[in-house]
Amino acid sequence: MFHSFRRRLRERNRLLGTLVSLPSPEVAEILAAAGFEWLFLDGEHGPLDCLTAQRMIQAVGDRCPCLLRIPLAAEIEVKRALDIGAAGIIVPQVSTAEQAARIVRWCRYPPAGSRGVGIARAHGYGGYFGDYVQGANDEISVVVQIEHIDAVANVGSIVEVAGVDAVFVGPYDLSASMGLMGQVSHAEVIAAISIVRDACTRRQMPLGIFSLDPRALGPYLEQGFSLIAAGCDSAYILGGGRDALAQMRVLPHSNNTPDRANPPDRR
Repeated sequence: MFHSFRRRLRERNRLLGTLVSLPSPEVAEILAAAGFEWLFLDGEHGPLDCLTAQRMIQAVGDRCPCLLRIPLAAEIEVKRALDIGAAGIIVPQVSTAEQAARIVRWCRYPPAGSRGVGIARAHGYGGYFGDYVQGANDEISVVVQIEHIDAVANVGSIVEVAGVDAVFVGPYDLSASMGLMGQVSHAEVIAAISIVRDACTRRQMPLGIFSLDPRALGPYLEQGFSLIAAGCDSAYILGGGRDALAQMRVLPHSNNTPDRANPPDRR
């Protein structure tokens, strides 16, 4: 039922994952079979509805944990993500400690929090309801995203919120909030990320980051970032398709190419 993902996350084990944006159980299944240690299901920017996300989690099965990024910090979104069986949630645009504390409460069953009690896939449709409810508060991972310059200013208080398991930097939105859209390697963006890193290091808070280019992650791994998401499904398909097409275009070919305007008479 649980994968001990939260324990590994909190111990700051290096966890290598990728972002999944296409609403396809088959794509999620293929990426899990490729050996990724976790999948970042994108319900914020990807066209994933709740049922499709559940189908993707079912397709992955026990191969690796799936964390679902909900579209916004709302109680109903947290409830649905956890009830379909996500190993945890990633919450975008968390800028204050008060926001983070509310999110943690929504993820925890009473008396530790205010998570609604229902029967869904996560509970085995009732088959292991008691076991799930007993263990969920200890096993569900809560990851908050720091992706605005206002959040950087408040990161010292955000990392002090009990129950936040990791901070995940969103470098692209962060750069946009600084008027540096997409310039994730700009010195000012790097400096802002360093502020987040230093706050997490002082608190021994696990820290994650995304990069479309896996090669750009080396410096962050050296700095202790442990929750890593590299690349995404659509980029893999687009890049692989372009590479295959480029290779085909340079293959030798015959000069006896049929004239499509005057096809041979096959009578």
